[in-house]
Amino acid sequence: MKKVLAVSLATMQLGFATAQEMRAPAYPLITHDPYFSVWSVSDKLNTTPTKHWTGADQSLLGMIKVDGTVYRFMGAAEKLYNTVVPASDEKSYAVAYTESEPATGWMNASFNDAQWKKGEAPFTDNNSSAKTVWRSRNLWVRREFTLDQTSFNNLFLKINHDDNAEVYLNGEKIYSYVGWLNKFHYFPIPEAARRKLVKGKNILAIHVANTAGGAWLDAGIVNEPKEQPGGNIKLATQDKVTVNATQTIYQFTAGKAKLSLTFTSPLLPDNLDLLSRPVTYITANISSTDGAKHNVQLYFGAASTLATNTPAQEVKAELYNAKGLSILKTGTLEQPVLKKKGDDLRIDWGYLYVAVPEKEIPLQYVSTAREAMNAFSPVKYKRATKLEGQQLMLNTILSGTVGYNTNMTKVILVGYDDGYSIQYFGQNLKAWWTHQGTTIEDELAKASAGYTTIMAQCDQFNKRLYNETLKAGGEQYAQLCELAYRQSVAAHKVLKDPQGDILFLSKENYSNGCINTVDVTYPSAPLYLAYNPELLKGMLNGIFYYSESGKWTKPFPAHDLGTYPLANGQLYGEDMPVEEAGNMIILTAAIAKAEGNANYAKKHWNTLTTWVGYLVRDGFDPANQLCTDDFAGHLARNANLSVKAIMGIAGYAMLAEQLGEQATAKKYHDTAVAMAKRWMQLAADGDHYTLAFEKKGTWSQKYNLVWDKLLHLNVFPKEVYEKEVKYYLTKQQTYGLPLDSRKTYTKSDWIMWTAALADNQQDWNAFVQPLYKFAAESSSRVPLSDWHETTDGKQVGFQARSVVGGYFIKLLDK
Repeated sequence: MKKVLAVSLATMQLGFATAQEMRAPAYPLITHDPYFSVWSVSDKLNTTPTKHWTGADQSLLGMIKVDGTVYRFMGAAEKLYNTVVPASDEKSYAVAYTESEPATGWMNASFNDAQWKKGEAPFTDNNSSAKTVWRSRNLWVRREFTLDQTSFNNLFLKINHDDNAEVYLNGEKIYSYVGWLNKFHYFPIPEAARRKLVKGKNILAIHVANTAGGAWLDAGIVNEPKEQPGGNIKLATQDKVTVNATQTIYQFTAGKAKLSLTFTSPLLPDNLDLLSRPVTYITANISSTDGAKHNVQLYFGAASTLATNTPAQEVKAELYNAKGLSILKTGTLEQPVLKKKGDDLRIDWGYLYVAVPEKEIPLQYVSTAREAMNAFSPVKYKRATKLEGQQLMLNTILSGTVGYNTNMTKVILVGYDDGYSIQYFGQNLKAWWTHQGTTIEDELAKASAGYTTIMAQCDQFNKRLYNETLKAGGEQYAQLCELAYRQSVAAHKVLKDPQGDILFLSKENYSNGCINTVDVTYPSAPLYLAYNPELLKGMLNGIFYYSESGKWTKPFPAHDLGTYPLANGQLYGEDMPVEEAGNMIILTAAIAKAEGNANYAKKHWNTLTTWVGYLVRDGFDPANQLCTDDFAGHLARNANLSVKAIMGIAGYAMLAEQLGEQATAKKYHDTAVAMAKRWMQLAADGDHYTLAFEKKGTWSQKYNLVWDKLLHLNVFPKEVYEKEVKYYLTKQQTYGLPLDSRKTYTKSDWIMWTAALADNQQDWNAFVQPLYKFAAESSSRVPLSDWHETTDGKQVGFQARSVVGGYFIKLLDK
């Protein structure tokens, strides 16, 4: 990585306007919501295909032609396959199967499977996904397929299975794996097996053992064709990449030209219409390196996979003109609106758009993805205005001249219209940006016309965020916040509920796909408290509605509203009563602190009163239950969870005081103080406090204590923070402070909260520097993971989640 030099005092006095360069685990390119989210996962933009945050390829391709020489500056050729035997993501197919151990030779072509059952793939225990439901311990499958030729370039087994699998092709074993896959993977088929293929009937035979958890089987065979020539394409030299709050900016050298490439997702927190508008700007500024005149052509390609869940889905694409723009559009033929839910999914309804002003006289056309590299090649191929098929590419070429004092600047708009975004208690809702009846063409036109103004607004916000975080926590902290900003916002969708209230619904990315999870909202909240509390209200409104409508009747809040994008009620299998009650009350109190009034709390006072009653009864010494760190398992008498209950009770007292209910305020504040005194006795362990009450020799981050400090609740003595901080500093690892004494993994959002307990810059820096080191050195090339191993910096789980909004906690320490 490029080491960041110490900032000079003189520079500090002048103030910072722009960020310093840092190496990120992944770089945000297009960031709007959980479906419209594209990243670069390598240090160089032109060494790997760009990807959706889930890791699936969603290719953006960029090339520049300078004086006849072509340079690639963005993306790389995707692995493209031709189907030989389709899996179910492409075409339904039937197999013979049995769940009882078959006779010897079951994998051979000559085996008689006439007595086996017949069923369609995929086989799974998930009723919503299954063509054939499978819940038994073992599954044996025989699939007959017919070939009319056996001459292939490079065959792969395409398979997704859960759990252990062995696969045979005409009796020859081609694959064996102990474990499970969570998506289709491609494995080379050995030459010995390929030689057994015959014209006519062949057999693919599979055995899967369902050892634990879910069950799944789906498989096919594909061929990787020989590469088609794309002309003599060189790689542009990437000179620099910088990330700020709303932009990722690359600098390249391509022959005698310099290219500055800026991705701007204008997620301005105080402008909900703009925050919700699903349009990213890609700005290319090209200049001459030698002052001489050079002819330049800029190519940009966007793959139809940005509008599909799997590459095998059939799509259509077209070129048309509207509102002064030349527009390319693509989407699936099927358009299964809100038909899928889950985590590792991409959108396959609605349409992707690439637009440029007509006055630029662009060359735009549709092709297959395989032909995209030929944009500047003398090889002739069809440049269509309409096309149907799989894995298409939307292509745009813009031309100009650069020279002495003459630059070429081109702006490309990339947008997505999902039509209906979320199902909310049975009603399909559109995104916030549609609330005045505007169309995507209207939004693209407004985005184009407002480019200069919006860029200036983004620049102003970028400087504000950078300078505020720099002042609050230092250079490395500011860079982490810049990297976290778009990730956090883009893990949400902005909508209006049927009553006209804002909804800002999160997806629990790379976890279980829940929508509007309360204990994801809780760590995310600091960003929105700092920059627009209305967005935090949008994260709480659905949970309040769920209880106040009578749909949820328990005396504590729900854990979630369903699985994204279906918000029809909690689906998580277990409640987190103390966790969620504490979260909702604390965050409502934090909104009151940020706004200087308790009007929002007053609106929900009866509900808050029910929840605080639960905390008073059952919150102090929690029973064996889950907290937000559910991956660590159940824990009784959780000391940090007890702190959350105490903070919730104290937060309620604060709200009561703001509402003029002095007796109620005193009652609950006194209750919280008494609990805190008892907590200090039960959790005491010499120089620190325990993980669980009366469990000596353990420890944990008491990150929930931060609200006592930030909200000035005055429940715990300051000595408690000081003792914990001093002890934590003895437990630091290379890449951060472990979550607790059970494991060496950590949660980076909680480290930031724990660090905010420190009362001096030196201790704060001691917590932040290992986190910066993790982000800059981790070998896990994914959007910021908030769950990593402190000893080696590798991701344990979670990525691209909104909880990195918790990094902004230091901004609340005023």
